[in-house]
Amino acid sequence: MSNMYDSAYDIEKAIRNSVEFKELVESYQSVMNNNESKQLFEDFRDTQINLQEKQMQGVEITQEEIEGARQIVEKVQQNEMISSLIEKEQRLNLMINDISRIITKPLEELYDN
Repeated sequence: MSNMYDSAYDIEKAIRNSVEFKELVESYQSVMNNNESKQLFEDFRDTQINLQEKQMQGVEITQEEIEGARQIVEKVQQNEMISSLIEKEQRLNLMINDISRIITKPLEELYDN
């Protein structure tokens, strides 16, 4: 059993040492070191979290909230540092999802038979 955990920690190390993660860290630090980008990024994240929480609770999202979110997204898309950060985060997430599919393949095969 501990061998699987060792393998999981090896994957964690590999992710931390990957080009994708290092580029994400670098991009994140660039955003955090720029006051304007940092504030916009924090507003973007807060908006995302707020809307997700409302959806999960079944609370209706107002047209005003939708418009506010749309405006923040437009600003984020125009900010090269944040756009780059989001792109790098998506690439890392894709890699992690691929790894997850590989790890869960035995279960998938078991239930498909």
